[in-house]
Amino acid sequence: MTTTVYVPRDSAALAAGADRVARRIVAEAAARGVEIALVRNSSRGMFWLEPLVEVATPQGRIAYGPVTVADVPGLFDSGFLSGAAHALHLGPVEQIPYLKNQQRLTFARMGITDPVSLADYEAHEGYAGLRQALTLTPEAVVQQVLDSGLRGRGGAAFPAGIKWKTVLGVPAAQKYVVCNADEGDSGTFSDRMTMEGDPFMLIEGMTIAGIATGATKGYVYVRSEYPHAIAALNEAIGHAERAGYLGADVLGSGKAFWLEVRKGAGSYVCGEETALLESLEGKRGIVRAKPPLPAITGLFGKPTLINNVITLASVPLILARGAAFYRDFGMGRSRGTLPMQLAGNIKHGGLVELAFGVTLRELLYTYGGGSATGRPIKAVQVGGPLGAYLPESQWDTPLDYESFAAIGATVGHGGIVAHDDTADLSSLARYAMEFCALESCGKCTPCRIGSTRGVEVIDKIRNVQNQTPAQEQKRGQQVVLLRDLCDTMVNGSLCAMGSMTPYPVLSALNHFPQDFGLDADGSVAGAKASDRVAA
Repeated sequence: MTTTVYVPRDSAALAAGADRVARRIVAEAAARGVEIALVRNSSRGMFWLEPLVEVATPQGRIAYGPVTVADVPGLFDSGFLSGAAHALHLGPVEQIPYLKNQQRLTFARMGITDPVSLADYEAHEGYAGLRQALTLTPEAVVQQVLDSGLRGRGGAAFPAGIKWKTVLGVPAAQKYVVCNADEGDSGTFSDRMTMEGDPFMLIEGMTIAGIATGATKGYVYVRSEYPHAIAALNEAIGHAERAGYLGADVLGSGKAFWLEVRKGAGSYVCGEETALLESLEGKRGIVRAKPPLPAITGLFGKPTLINNVITLASVPLILARGAAFYRDFGMGRSRGTLPMQLAGNIKHGGLVELAFGVTLRELLYTYGGGSATGRPIKAVQVGGPLGAYLPESQWDTPLDYESFAAIGATVGHGGIVAHDDTADLSSLARYAMEFCALESCGKCTPCRIGSTRGVEVIDKIRNVQNQTPAQEQKRGQQVVLLRDLCDTMVNGSLCAMGSMTPYPVLSALNHFPQDFGLDADGSVAGAKASDRVAA
């Protein structure tokens, strides 16, 4: 009897030694005369348990982890191939609370299938969405996306269906679909997990987008730091082409759609859609002024639909099960689910997919298990390096786009980075300005010059040692200057690179003034009431 053993091929698992564990399992089985079938699945998103080894048993798939090479002989001795007890035994995978309590729609196949097996994908509702789309008119497909309430998962949260409708309505001999897979935000990995762990889902979503908008060519712009994602996508695209899911005649429909992977140019600003288009055209990644919108004049001057990985990957399920099914998850104008990524100083880092409306507190403690150091969590940055730092008083805010906007924060790509009480928020605020200065494309002055001046101003505010009363007064004036500078960047920058850099800076200044050597009200510490500079 052959037993199926699953060892992840996800980058996080590989970094933890999954390849070595897989080789040792195969060698140990051969040495013991035991027949196994090794499947390299994707990660379930519980990174603290990687490498997570699963065994198929009559009782379901049983998990063991984190497994090292040294653990393998002991696992065989204990009878792990039949799901027997062991120190690393975690029980049925689906019953692990971290997974059991999630609402996995986009990530439903993650960890279950072989990512590059087309047969596995088809056996788990794969391509049902495309087949349904081909029975509808392009307008009807677009209406499904509109009715679902799906918004861009890349950060801007623009209604996806409106973009699709715009591209469909522009007459042109050539249109394009571009997937923004330049995932550069700190603490984010849902795009990488999708491309490595379920690439056919993204391919299907892009194909549906092409059919719906009249585009015949698609590009996946993947950051160069994701070699495993690029390899998985290319392999999956090859399988899809040979099976007729891509090419000149998609599933015999008479409609064409071709797909190509392009490696990114290594610039953070290329995550901005117009800079990405410049890079795709072989130019330096510099932000374009709008209008014209990419949906009208985009790649090579043609109408172009640009969406993030998770946005496009959400589409197959919407078409397969209907807009109402997807819309029933979430709250307000934030519909569906969001794959949230727990990172930073967190005990149980990984991916959590839930409907909008969950709170940060629940994510940090029910799923994340608190800080990795065991110290109190002080601040949480949501939405990447340009996201606001949220204090504990704001952790009960429902995680949805409008609720976060109301407190001066952003959901962004769903990255959540925790910091314990040893973190210096003035240092982190300075890093935000320095990051902007380093990564700015340089096209607009508020971003290019404002970020450089921002670093200088923050340094002056942080210099609290041996200050004379006159110097203290000047330091207070720097606080006002920093706020004015942030206002200029927010309202004068061409793109989110400059306009969002003030989010972490101002949130740190507002919620953690003591880290800047200021009083709780944001004024210079120790100054007389008559000398205080208003924050």
